Amino acid sequence: MKILVCITHVPDTTSKIAFTENNTSFDTSGVQYIIGPYDDFALARAVELKDSLGATVTVINVGLASAEPTIRKALAIGADDAIRVDVEPVSSMLVAKQIAHYAREGAYDMVLMGKESIDFNGGVVHGLVGALLGVPSISPVMSLEIEGGLAKMTREIEGGKEFVEVNLPFVAGCQEPIAEWKIPNMRGIMTARTKPLNVVEAVDMEQGSKTESFHLPDNKGAVKLVDPENMGELVGLLKNEAKVI
Repeated sequence: MKILVCITHVPDTTSKIAFTENNTSFDTSGVQYIIGPYDDFALARAVELKDSLGATVTVINVGLASAEPTIRKALAIGADDAIRVDVEPVSSMLVAKQIAHYAREGAYDMVLMGKESIDFNGGVVHGLVGALLGVPSISPVMSLEIEGGLAKMTREIEGGKEFVEVNLPFVAGCQEPIAEWKIPNMRGIMTARTKPLNVVEAVDMEQGSKTESFHLPDNKGAVKLVDPENMGELVGLLKNEAKVI
């Protein structure tokens, strides 16, 4: 069984965000990068399946050379080898085309990824990859079990859970609690240095969209304190200033 895990190279949630070049480019100065948290769940489940089913796990990242330390961390967690598609991930469709191409070429039994990245939060790449491959795409997946050629999943839906069964191959966008995050141990860190990391060319570079500019959220306004006995003032502020009623 062959598993492809897609990982993103994203800023740590504690990083201070800024933009350069007239708000058209993200300022990477001093930013700490990590594996996308939802991708971490997908990778952890893939490693568990590797241990229980004897599967092989390949990680793929669509990104530049700066992402290689993040890819090495995925190898240290337990992936067998890695692919880096050498192109800047400027749109969801561009990323999906790269993943679909190499997933098809490698004949993987399943493609796992996070339900969304934490930088753009688009949440569409898994669906695009499934459509490009012509296989089922399920998200957000909270549990995943493999029985022969059948995948059994639990998916979060509005107000409850949905139980899904699909034949392999398939694409899944993962979230907690599909697996426990794994922290690389020293042996994993040492062996990751010698595991294959293959840099490949991008394919089908046509893009359907582009980012024109970024905008930081407005600063929070001052807090207004209202006397608990003055409900009329509170209602007036909620209606006329906050405009929530």
